[in-house]
Amino acid sequence: MNPRLLLVTSTGGHLAQLVRLRSVWADHPRTWVTFDKPDAQEPLAGEDVIHAYHPTTRNVVNLARNWNLARKVIPAVRPDIVVSTGAGVAVPFFVEARRRGIPTVYVEVYDRIDSKTLTGRMCRPVTSRFCVQWEEQRDLYRGSELIGQVL
Repeated sequence: MNPRLLLVTSTGGHLAQLVRLRSVWADHPRTWVTFDKPDAQEPLAGEDVIHAYHPTTRNVVNLARNWNLARKVIPAVRPDIVVSTGAGVAVPFFVEARRRGIPTVYVEVYDRIDSKTLTGRMCRPVTSRFCVQWEEQRDLYRGSELIGQVL
């Protein structure tokens, strides 16, 4: 079976890291959820993309809007796995995936090695597989899996 992926990510460095994981997702049917911003256009040209609401950083209105989006997108796309590199847009999609029994994979960002990210703290309890890029991050997130640097 070739699992269908839902790839959820903010733009910028989060998108760049998920794009670099091409070897993981390239052979799978997939849909992306990210922001409608210029830095997403070129790397996702030709991909199936759904636009989420931004900004997400401590923005309760857009959190609610993205939660509604997740409640519509997940049953429409019917992913077998939801994957994210963050940031805030991941939270509602991971909670909805967990609620529906869909496995999730979260890859923590490479540039935070001495403290947890807000999204990492929020997604960890509902994440099936939590991956980190640095050995130091394993101490921050119990049960995480070291995958090495993505970028």
